[in-house]
Amino acid sequence: MFQSCLICTDFADGLYRFVEFVPSLAAGGIQQIVFCHSVPVWEEGEIPRIDEDAIAAARARLSAGLKNIPDGIEVHIEVISGRPLDNIPKVAQQYQSDVILTGSTSRSFLQETLFGSTTVGLARAGMTPLLILRPQLISTYTREELDLRCQHLLRYVLIPYNGSKAAKYVVQRVKEYAQKSPAGSLQQCALLWIIEEGGRTAILKEQQRQAAQVELEQLKAELESLGLAVHTEVRQGNPHIQLLDAAMLLDISAIAISSDHLGTILEWPVGSFAGDLMRRCWHPVLFFPPRSS
Repeated sequence: MFQSCLICTDFADGLYRFVEFVPSLAAGGIQQIVFCHSVPVWEEGEIPRIDEDAIAAARARLSAGLKNIPDGIEVHIEVISGRPLDNIPKVAQQYQSDVILTGSTSRSFLQETLFGSTTVGLARAGMTPLLILRPQLISTYTREELDLRCQHLLRYVLIPYNGSKAAKYVVQRVKEYAQKSPAGSLQQCALLWIIEEGGRTAILKEQQRQAAQVELEQLKAELESLGLAVHTEVRQGNPHIQLLDAAMLLDISAIAISSDHLGTILEWPVGSFAGDLMRRCWHPVLFFPPRSS
């Protein structure tokens, strides 16, 4: 789906393990890989300074894992002094990365508000798609499991769709990437429309279900014309519960979402579907930041 990626790691998130699986990432269609680590400024003493020893140690740790790089695959290592939220967008722009891989722990809305979140900051500030991974899972994968995960990073994408501006935007972006998707990358997608319970009669809900299915079938035809295998489904119930259940049953690689708007972290509604999913979902989440209007 993507041809270049920026993998950000703080060495506590498990994402540094990807340095050992460059051939597997290449098998999934990625041709350029950049590993990025930020080293805090050394603040002991009167004048803050760059911690050259920590930078050298981090670079050596990442470089040691790079073996058997396939011909034609670019690999770069960027170890930079400063805050990740300042460094990552600059590196992504420098290398024109198609997607940023980042880890995200399970934090509450209050914790993000008080202490901040690099992933949430990137989602709010950038235009580069984010693939958000749970460090707890990456850290526990065996080498064999991580090898397969890297090969199938975005092979099968689940799109929660409800006709909203954000949902249509995700489909649009998937279409764009499908048209230039390298071999071994995106192959399937699922469109899931969830009708929330309550507030409507059985007849109105059935009409809503039928209308949803008609719209999904139109989108299915458009995506299939791009060479993708497409599954459509309409469900009724709690959106989070139904989405995560479908993700397990369909055996997807990632859930693709966006948001109609992202302001400052204090402006995020506690009940935001995208925000809640990014905080709580254990499946990889592919987030497309909304284009500025």
